Amino acid sequence: MSMEDSLFTKIIKGQIPVYKVYENDKTLAFMDIHPIQPGHVLVVPKVQVGYVWDMAPEDYQALMATVQKVGRRIREVFTEKERVAVIIEGLDVKDHAHVKVFPFTTDEEFRFLPDQTSEPDNVALAEIAKKLSF
Repeated sequence: MSMEDSLFTKIIKGQIPVYKVYENDKTLAFMDIHPIQPGHVLVVPKVQVGYVWDMAPEDYQALMATVQKVGRRIREVFTEKERVAVIIEGLDVKDHAHVKVFPFTTDEEFRFLPDQTSEPDNVALAEIAKKLSF
């Protein structure tokens, strides 16, 4: 029985456009359209798995290696922020493991809940993606 393509699988297949930051053969990193903070990047494995803990070891290692690269890049670009968050919670897209990576300084910034119904700021997303891309 095959699983229906997740939102992220559709993005990986190019069916839904995104502001790409980084890509390799196993992972894709792109801007979250409803960011917790400016610079919020999603890192996804190219294989659709519901939970990071169910991923094959090589896919998990590739995912976390990309998370590290993206986190370092965020720190280079957002020098005014003190920290880079890494969150795996699986609440928004439950059927495809993913990692949220974003810059922050305060507890309020870390815990901010964006309005998921708002229109994305495509100009800002494109500008930030261009700065973060590597």
